[in-house]
Amino acid sequence: MGILYIVPTPIGNLDDITLRALKVLREVNLIAAEDTRRAAILLSHFDLHTPVTSYFEHNKLSKLERILSALEQGDVALISEAGTPGLSDPGYELIRAAIARGQRIVPLPGATAAITALVASGLPTDSFVFVGFLSRKAGERKRALEQLKSEGRTLIFYEAPHRVGDTLADMLEIFGDRSLCAARELTKVHEEIWRGTIAEALQHFGAKALGEFVLVVAGALAADRWDEARVHAALQVELAAGASASEAARQVAEVSGWHKRAVYALLNKEGS
Repeated sequence: MGILYIVPTPIGNLDDITLRALKVLREVNLIAAEDTRRAAILLSHFDLHTPVTSYFEHNKLSKLERILSALEQGDVALISEAGTPGLSDPGYELIRAAIARGQRIVPLPGATAAITALVASGLPTDSFVFVGFLSRKAGERKRALEQLKSEGRTLIFYEAPHRVGDTLADMLEIFGDRSLCAARELTKVHEEIWRGTIAEALQHFGAKALGEFVLVVAGALAADRWDEARVHAALQVELAAGASASEAARQVAEVSGWHKRAVYALLNKEGS
């Protein structure tokens, strides 16, 4: 049985690939690529001649068995269009299927747009939530943002240029005017790392946005988050009303700005 290597590729600048990634791409029997055109540019640049097969959102079901069969014969490398496979791309399904078949999975470290933007944002990095792409549908997008409104951790979103204006407008409506970093075209010639507020970003980018975006948004302000005493009191109310510990933690988390795990941990601490 072969190994499925999860191989990050550059998000723009081809020099950002690692020596280990090049070694793996050279030595595996097959490369499963989300975008074969981008893969061809990468392989040509580094004089690599490994066979490539496509594996993307619209052929993932038909290609899955072929790639799993190839794994029975030897090693396969999974690459996305750019960055680390499995984040906001169909690589997730292949990885799960390979795990279910008992295949060995070897992840390589490397480029990831989300982390690159986060560390440059100036926003808290000790705790964050990677959201990825929001829905193209306005109603679903707004519902997702409503669910994140009280989240205290830094939020990371991916967004396409033609939707970034609508997304910023929805964020302003639902989150209010929070601090934000918009990282556009990371590592590329026209890279822009812009910092300000959501309202300022909407005015700055508007309908003229170009390039792929990572939006790093401040979590719920400390003033909007309940202190521990208020969370404790709300938990007691929920429990007295007959809610289970899990349900009480969920209910309080939705309105307090605390994460459910933190509320549940407080509940366990009080009970110990």
